[in-house]
Amino acid sequence: MNLCDRNDIQSLLSRHGFRFSKSMGQNFLIEDWVPRDIADACGADGHTGVLEIGPGIGPLTTELARRAGKVVSVELDARLYPVLAETMAGYDNFTLVPGDVMKLDLRELVDAHFSGLRPILCANLPYNITTPVLTACVEARCFDSLTVLIQKEVAQRICALPGTADYGAFTLLMQYYTDPQLLFTVPSTCFLPAPKVTSAVIHCPVRKAPPVDVVSEAALWRTVHAGFALRRKTLVNSLQTRYDLPKDRLAEIIAACDLEPTVRGERLSLPDYARLTNALNEAT
Repeated sequence: MNLCDRNDIQSLLSRHGFRFSKSMGQNFLIEDWVPRDIADACGADGHTGVLEIGPGIGPLTTELARRAGKVVSVELDARLYPVLAETMAGYDNFTLVPGDVMKLDLRELVDAHFSGLRPILCANLPYNITTPVLTACVEARCFDSLTVLIQKEVAQRICALPGTADYGAFTLLMQYYTDPQLLFTVPSTCFLPAPKVTSAVIHCPVRKAPPVDVVSEAALWRTVHAGFALRRKTLVNSLQTRYDLPKDRLAEIIAACDLEPTVRGERLSLPDYARLTNALNEAT
């Protein structure tokens, strides 16, 4: 059975009485080069434990199982359990974990299944949970890398540069924890049903150490979220949404960080935010 062949997919789904769910963001791959290239990009080998989220019928899962020491796939849709039991029957290094990944302790999951293996995440993520899932994965600090197929727009946000329209707080979060690389795009024609957007594969090696020195990560994210709170306003005005300091004092702090007095938060790089965070911490 070819899990990327439209006819084989429809026959498989019909046999199990499966219908696509829009609310679960289900779009199955119908071009075999896509899961193959994603699996290659993640760098899985016999010493690797791969966590996959949303395996669907298993096209990426099978490619991962051919490469990795172990593959653990978390699937919410119970209708897919008998489908995966059929498509993954030949892989003894595969484990299905039923449930909602957003309700699982990722570190506990990794510790339970990947002892002695290098843990990575590799998945064709449902569009509707991309941001919270990636946030949870980097904050869990239990993966060596994240390789995901996501909406192109989100991939561009993750890799964005300061001052661009795509740049935001989520950009800084991902770039603080990882070194993101946008690898290739995937047209909507590669999916069944076809989504209305283009997708992209992004590879994010997790940093071994923070790229900037800050008094605390909590303080950094407070400053970052303040900086983007009023996107069309100057940084001074934005910072007042989170810091109880007079405008003139905030202006002094901004100047002391070698930033222009009229700068907007979207212009600041990660090192800029780190300097600003440390300066604000001393002033409060």
